[in-house]
Amino acid sequence: MTKPVLLLLAAWSTALLPLSAQDATPVWPPVTETQKPWAFWWWMGSAVDKENLTRELTRYRDAGMGGVQIIPIYGAKGSEGSYIPFLSPQWIGMLQYTVAEGKRLGLGIDMTLGSGWCFGGPGVTKEEASAKIDFKQLLAANGDSSAVRTQPSDKVKRAGPGGEGWMINPFYGKAMDDYLKTFDGPLGSLGDLKPRAVHQDSYEYFGANWSPDFPEAFEKRRGYRFQDELPALLTTPSDDHASRVRSDYRETLSDLMCEVTMPKWVSWSHDHGFLARYQAHGAPANLLDLYALADIPETEMFNKARNRLFSKFASSAAHVGGHPLCSGETGTWLAEHFTETLADMKNLVDDMFLSGINHIVYHGVCYSPDEVAWPGWVFYASTEMNPRNSIWHDVGTLNAYITRCQSVLQAGQPDGDLLLYWPVYDAWSEAGKSLVHPFAVDDKTIFEGQSFGRAAAKLYERGYQFDYVSDRQIARLQTEKGRIAIGDVRYRALVVPKCKLMPEGTLETLLDLARKGATVIFEEQLPEDVPGWTRLDERREKLRTLTAAARGLSGKVVVGPLLASLEGAGVPREFLCDQPGLQYVRRALPDGVFYFISNKGNQAVDGWISLAKHAEVAYRFDPMSGAIGSIPIRARETDLSEVYLQLAPGESTLVRLFSERRPDGPSAALWRSTATPVPLTGTWHVRFLTGGPELPPPFDMDTLASWTQNGGDTARAFDGTALYTLTWDAPTGMGTTARLDLGKVCQSARVRLNGQEMGTLIAPPFQIVIGPLLPKGNVLEIEVTNTSANRISDLDRRGVAWHEFNDIGVVGTNYKPFNASKWPLADSGLLGPVTLTPVAPLLPASTPSAP
Repeated sequence: MTKPVLLLLAAWSTALLPLSAQDATPVWPPVTETQKPWAFWWWMGSAVDKENLTRELTRYRDAGMGGVQIIPIYGAKGSEGSYIPFLSPQWIGMLQYTVAEGKRLGLGIDMTLGSGWCFGGPGVTKEEASAKIDFKQLLAANGDSSAVRTQPSDKVKRAGPGGEGWMINPFYGKAMDDYLKTFDGPLGSLGDLKPRAVHQDSYEYFGANWSPDFPEAFEKRRGYRFQDELPALLTTPSDDHASRVRSDYRETLSDLMCEVTMPKWVSWSHDHGFLARYQAHGAPANLLDLYALADIPETEMFNKARNRLFSKFASSAAHVGGHPLCSGETGTWLAEHFTETLADMKNLVDDMFLSGINHIVYHGVCYSPDEVAWPGWVFYASTEMNPRNSIWHDVGTLNAYITRCQSVLQAGQPDGDLLLYWPVYDAWSEAGKSLVHPFAVDDKTIFEGQSFGRAAAKLYERGYQFDYVSDRQIARLQTEKGRIAIGDVRYRALVVPKCKLMPEGTLETLLDLARKGATVIFEEQLPEDVPGWTRLDERREKLRTLTAAARGLSGKVVVGPLLASLEGAGVPREFLCDQPGLQYVRRALPDGVFYFISNKGNQAVDGWISLAKHAEVAYRFDPMSGAIGSIPIRARETDLSEVYLQLAPGESTLVRLFSERRPDGPSAALWRSTATPVPLTGTWHVRFLTGGPELPPPFDMDTLASWTQNGGDTARAFDGTALYTLTWDAPTGMGTTARLDLGKVCQSARVRLNGQEMGTLIAPPFQIVIGPLLPKGNVLEIEVTNTSANRISDLDRRGVAWHEFNDIGVVGTNYKPFNASKWPLADSGLLGPVTLTPVAPLLPASTPSAP
């Protein structure tokens, strides 16, 4: 096993340590930089210097981040004299300095293996560049590819100085070999000052459909000459033969990536002491097999393309492949520049966690020297998670939330119920709009257009925990005590969604698993046919023999409606999903299980929640506050358990179940309302603390409203933080504890009562239990921070040239030049209404009524 993989497994083993001794109060798992959020870190023109590198890394560390990924890209105009060519001795020196500073500060460092994306650069020749061939010309040349000129399909996108050039051919092993050689010397000189991992970004070799050795590779793998079947590729497949040839072409492209080019990159990474972090989405290949090659598979959610079921391709590959980490590029154009909120990011992060992701990587931060005027250097497609954006004021709360969640989600093992087979051959056999069939994050045909996607949606909505599995991965499955085993992970059953095509070898393996005691469920039907064209009659006969054998394995091979078959096979589902809006992910531990539970609905949850696990003790780990406390638990039918939960809309929590009794610990904070809400009135004193371009003058107001309405011209252009102070007497009968509801907050708030910190609120509903209240003279202080939208809009209205960058510059989410001059003023500050609700501790009996 290679050194970087051993290091990753060693880090994982730390997370597997017991959360506490049997007789002690549970504690959070240990935290290293891996449990903290990381970020893409763009070096514009690589115009970096040591002083600013240290400043920026220190700020990231102080805000609770765990690491960064260096990406050299195009530069800022006017800074050309400071550009550092990629891989030059000076650039390598800056890389070594950054890694050394990261070690000193406790930050990890990754790097893109290249400049911009995709792989490519000045050393890539046209012969080894990403290639597109005209199949009509190839047919006219009687299949002689040497007589047809291929065109390089694209150059490296957003490359920085020294990194410009053609993208490599993603299907050509020699191109990958020669590309990697360019890094042997520069990165071989790093010694111990090397990044943790090298990264390959999402597949964007658009139009690539050929490699110089494709005909030979095709014939070797498919058993017939590609050149002889060109007419089938040039006609919209309306017959079985054409569909099969097209499928074979697509499978060969996939094989070249999964068996040739990507393994070369991963092996090179390990040989040089790096982990391999990889985004497979967008590739015309079997995504499960591609993702599984990496040490850290990585997905992304892009703007509005936020399909949790798609992101499960990456997390499934991690789980089935035995990789402890699965990362997520998080925040790519989450919203328009400078309008994103911490609440937006927290909601997206929860989606990632629910997809099985446990290593958040912000997209991202941009290196910027302190001497550059606000907003500094920015990247065109990111959420500006940098210290110059006003939301940075409270980003530490979000980072702490992510860290606590990931300390749990990186512990133990994935606790899946099912494996769901991806019948990729059904997709490859479809006509499609082009011969190359990419699988992108926004490709709805994978789900809505296929029985696979419909089955995944059914399972997800019904509350089953599952991972996808490919034909290659099925070949490695084992059985253990009636469970399907791969590595240390166990599944109760394997589900084959309704599909037409399946390789006979895959079906043979499934039946062998069934004979050894595993449960295999075929939705409604057994596969009808084999994919591909070669030896068709022979393989069809083998499949017929296997399907006949399958019918004789009743009990372990089940054919029928999906959900009814699962119920009949005794596979328990999570009943918590019956509660509208609740979603979850589970991790198995030696002495129990951890749940991440998120309320994605618009109604509060307050009552008993049924779980598909038996436990003797339950604890709530609150990832937002860090508090740990026991919660009520009781048995339900079939020896499973129910726990009592309170979750506001948008709130998420962690629940720890222990399989054996433990001494009682402190109780979690559960509250019931004892009276109706009371408005909190009086004169609010508003004073601006930090931000720019200048601090507005203080003002008072009796009715809360946006500070843009009260603070004059400076307040309308202001981004930053204001302190709201109110002195008040407790209403009659209020008691000493109350739920404070801030109403509408734009956009985050730190709450203090009588000089004591109550907490920081970054997402609605902006509610927190406060106390103790004094009968007279309570002082409530609320620091509220807005977004930078009004400030950036003011710059554009005044024509300030703040986005002078090369290449694409700064564009909006519509890819048009960014201009905020016509934006309406964004509400800012505390808008209320602010109310107090008297509360008392809820100590439910064995069967409490909902408060």
